[in-house]
Amino acid sequence: MATDKTIVLITGGNSGIGLEVAAQLLADKTKHVILGSRSLEKGEAAVKDLQSRNLPGSVELIQLDVTDPRSIEAAAKTVESKHGRLDTLINNAAIACPPEGTPTAVLNNYMTASPEEPTPLQPLADYTAQCFQANATGPLLMGEAFSPILRKSSTTPRIISVSSGAGSIISRLNPKGPGAAIRAPWYRASKAAMNMVTACQVADYGGAGFKVFAYCPGYTVSNLSGMNRAENGAKPTSQGARPIVRMVEGECDEWHGRFAHEDGDGLGEYGW
Repeated sequence: MATDKTIVLITGGNSGIGLEVAAQLLADKTKHVILGSRSLEKGEAAVKDLQSRNLPGSVELIQLDVTDPRSIEAAAKTVESKHGRLDTLINNAAIACPPEGTPTAVLNNYMTASPEEPTPLQPLADYTAQCFQANATGPLLMGEAFSPILRKSSTTPRIISVSSGAGSIISRLNPKGPGAAIRAPWYRASKAAMNMVTACQVADYGGAGFKVFAYCPGYTVSNLSGMNRAENGAKPTSQGARPIVRMVEGECDEWHGRFAHEDGDGLGEYGW
């Protein structure tokens, strides 16, 4: 039990932004990170990697699939039984691009702002459902399951949801908005829904002292898609992760209830 530490749970913590946030948090001996991973094998490898860096903070692994309500319930019970509380929940797990084997027409439309032919309906329906389950329903269920434990926080309870400028409706209507050339309605719609989940959590938990944030790290190196590579212009993962750490630290509380994005040395704001 990490009674004297700030306890932070990160979903999808085994790679990308999640893993980098964990590493930055663990540079502080007062932090205890619960690394959520759908795959125990990948999660164990991530924990081993973090421990090999001899960081002063502490870390543990928990099996957590945000698309499975039973997995979420089990994780919440485990955290409550082991620690009695949670201080910060970071909803980081997400999916974006069609998986391997997706029809070529769907893949082509991912990068086409005005497709000449309609996307095949069944794969479009299937993948939209998958994105909503991971990117919107997952954070909703996580909030419901973990809010009772967050209420027991020894400090200010926080929920930080890693969103995307692609989910900004205002930006989508701007021909020069973030990623305007990328169609991807399944991903955009799921992130817009995530933003509404965040707004609902502000309304539901803000009165109890929670600080709730929607945050876009920007186009960052990660395994979210095959395009998120440095050679394609993606910025370092550390750059996108740093503001999340600042939110955990209480340095960005003025962004409670707002849609922030990484903007160099500070934060910028997207319209919902």
